[in-house]
Amino acid sequence: MFRFSTKRHAYHDFAELLDTTIYQPLPDEWLVGITDVVNSTSAVNAGRYKDVNYAGASAIAALGNAWNSFDFPFVFRGDGAAFAFHPDRLETATAALRQTVGHVRDVFQLDLRAGLVSVREIRAGGKDVRTARFSASETAIYSMFAGGGLNWADRQIKSGKYGIADNVTDTSANLSGLTCEWAPIPSRSGEILSLLVEPCDHSRSTMFAKLAKQIVAVFDTGERHSHPVPNDIVITQDVEDYLSGAAWADVVANSDYRRYDDVLRLTLDCTAEQIGVVEALLVRARNRGDTRFGLHRQSHALMTCLVPSGNKGSHLHFLDGMGGGYTKAAEMLEAQ
Repeated sequence: MFRFSTKRHAYHDFAELLDTTIYQPLPDEWLVGITDVVNSTSAVNAGRYKDVNYAGASAIAALGNAWNSFDFPFVFRGDGAAFAFHPDRLETATAALRQTVGHVRDVFQLDLRAGLVSVREIRAGGKDVRTARFSASETAIYSMFAGGGLNWADRQIKSGKYGIADNVTDTSANLSGLTCEWAPIPSRSGEILSLLVEPCDHSRSTMFAKLAKQIVAVFDTGERHSHPVPNDIVITQDVEDYLSGAAWADVVANSDYRRYDDVLRLTLDCTAEQIGVVEALLVRARNRGDTRFGLHRQSHALMTCLVPSGNKGSHLHFLDGMGGGYTKAAEMLEAQ
């Protein structure tokens, strides 16, 4: 009998994770959850970047705190999140998600959409959900997703299916450890780029892996590989206490500026020349019918942090662009 483990091997080289044949399928009975801020573009246009990112990461914090464990596959997607869990956790997950929806509505006056669908239903819809783990550092491990299932679920939930009923609850969401207190991070190379690249056919993994590796290679030139968080920020004593003495180098290492969740999702500090080279690659791939892509340029990056109260050493740092970031890039992608 197939048994799925959340503690399987984690890869240290991001380029390896662009080969999605190494990803492990989730069991049929598992649930996939998707959240997103409705009309996030309007909020972003109003300058509410931090609020959108905080709301986007809130479900991850609420679920981990409700289960007292962050040992489940999840990914931050800018204005929302995606995650997966065993059906034994369904009751707790549903309650935590309802609380989170209420919290985002009451505190930020934003509408957080949330839905759950089984992996079995996703496969019946012709897509798959497979995961792999990326070790950004010794303490920060991020999940990656492949197979097209997350994007299928996202589109179904946005169309009104599989939504969680917005029942009124008196219990507040436990979002302890989630913070967006950091100042915007300016570009040092020229521009902060938010880039989304989605294969048109998730079954053609070899073709997409080749293109994705070309893209990453363009941005990997230079000592810092286009990492948007600089090494030389001096952190205050308050931050040291908050992160339980972690050095700034750990914050840099634990940042998720590169991820794959059915979409190659990058937040980079890079040059206009690098963007031009990659955009030319992507236009050719789009014209061949291989991919869709969206990109957005801005001057600063934003960082939202999750520091689990029970294990501050495993602090995670979610990155997005300040000028609209993934939300603006997604508009361009979806138009294709």
